[in-house]
Amino acid sequence: MMGKQTLETFDRFVDWFLHPSMVDDKSMRKQARLFLLSHILGPFLGNGVALVLFLAEPEPGFEVGVMFLAISGFWLFPLLLRCFGRLELLALISIQNLTFSVLWVTYFYGGATSPFLAWMITIPLLAFFYVGDSRAMRLAILVLLGVNAAGFYAVYHLFDAPAHGISAVAMQRLGLLSTAAIAVYVTMMALYYAKALASQAELETVMRSHKATASALKQAALQSERASAAKVEFVAKMSHELRTPLNAIIGYSQMLIEEAEGEAEDEDFADLQRIQGAGQHLLKLVNQILELAKIDSGRMEVFNETFSVAEIVEALANGLRASAAERGNVLTVALDPEIGAITGDRMKIENALSQILHNAIKYTENGTITVTGARVAGLHGETFRIAIQDTGIGIAAEHLPSLFEQFAVNDEQTATKYGGTGLGLALARKLCRLMHGDIAVETELGHGSRFTLTFPVEPPASIAAAASELPALPAPSQDLGYPQAVAA
Repeated sequence: MMGKQTLETFDRFVDWFLHPSMVDDKSMRKQARLFLLSHILGPFLGNGVALVLFLAEPEPGFEVGVMFLAISGFWLFPLLLRCFGRLELLALISIQNLTFSVLWVTYFYGGATSPFLAWMITIPLLAFFYVGDSRAMRLAILVLLGVNAAGFYAVYHLFDAPAHGISAVAMQRLGLLSTAAIAVYVTMMALYYAKALASQAELETVMRSHKATASALKQAALQSERASAAKVEFVAKMSHELRTPLNAIIGYSQMLIEEAEGEAEDEDFADLQRIQGAGQHLLKLVNQILELAKIDSGRMEVFNETFSVAEIVEALANGLRASAAERGNVLTVALDPEIGAITGDRMKIENALSQILHNAIKYTENGTITVTGARVAGLHGETFRIAIQDTGIGIAAEHLPSLFEQFAVNDEQTATKYGGTGLGLALARKLCRLMHGDIAVETELGHGSRFTLTFPVEPPASIAAAASELPALPAPSQDLGYPQAVAA
């Protein structure tokens, strides 16, 4: 356990020297780690051999000092890599420094028979570790080695190397030590390289597993989308089959009610009214489901026309005042006289407003419902803002996030008392966004709610709807201080 922690700590230490540009490049990161490992640990071995050489030499001179400096210089490379990156350039400089160090000590201690010449075999290995598959770098290293070899040959044959005072036995021991150091160095690099390959293979296995999982999830998502599309397609095509029998039930019940109007106390008359009410409620529910299905399936078309905002609001209010009065509510309209006209799909805007008004009436008893409207400036041009405020039961803060979701009935007691399927608000929001507008709500439990619908004066050219940052519309009565939740 301790060994594993030590290795992990060392790996983090090595990774600290990586340049930021190498962190996300897997191939470059692997080469840089090998480069760093050889330059962090390698000088310990090299300076160990140099120290033994220094102790074996009766009168050590500047040649041993130069060797110490050249080998110690390798410790600068990790810092240079962290500061500047440029792995290939640093690799060339490092290989040149190593070549110089080996040829320098070889020249002064034995020449072609020097025990230190064997270090030259590590240079191609390091070149392989540092540069990977780069042909240009391999060629550059071969040229570099060739130039160094030619220079050494010329110096060795033109200038006699000074004599050293190390005995033959000491030189043999230095040779054994040097060979052992080479073996340790090569083994260390090979083990680290093998570890890197194993980690890469393990990572690739995990990646393949993730890809297989992602592919399976994608297939499941596609199947789910196809099933959902088939369901929406089915529901959208059922418009005629569902509406026709319902309209017949409502029509015949209306005819029977008209015939029985003189017998209002008759039980049959009350039953007929219940039948008609249930039929109308069911037709409204079917219409909501079909409208949502059309929007979700992309079958909902928009037919823009220019019409008066005040006209549609007043018409809706007049049609719902009787329903509001049955619950003891007063429904008033207070529009800005300069509100003007809007260009959009009249039926869809009416439908969205109607859903909110019906909700306000249903959840308010012996209260007031006020509709206000004004033409305001927004970030995306002029916008109509219509607010429907009631003094009803309000909405708890924890229910706001799912308020506009389909079939969202957050409070079972409220649903049992007032009814509702959770479709009206969802449809209203989808219709608003289809008209490139949006809907927001301010509410406080027990004090009522205010729903604000926004529509652009002119439909934007882009299909994508953007919710505008609109200034606050003055409330028709006192400010209730509601917390606000915008349908997002």
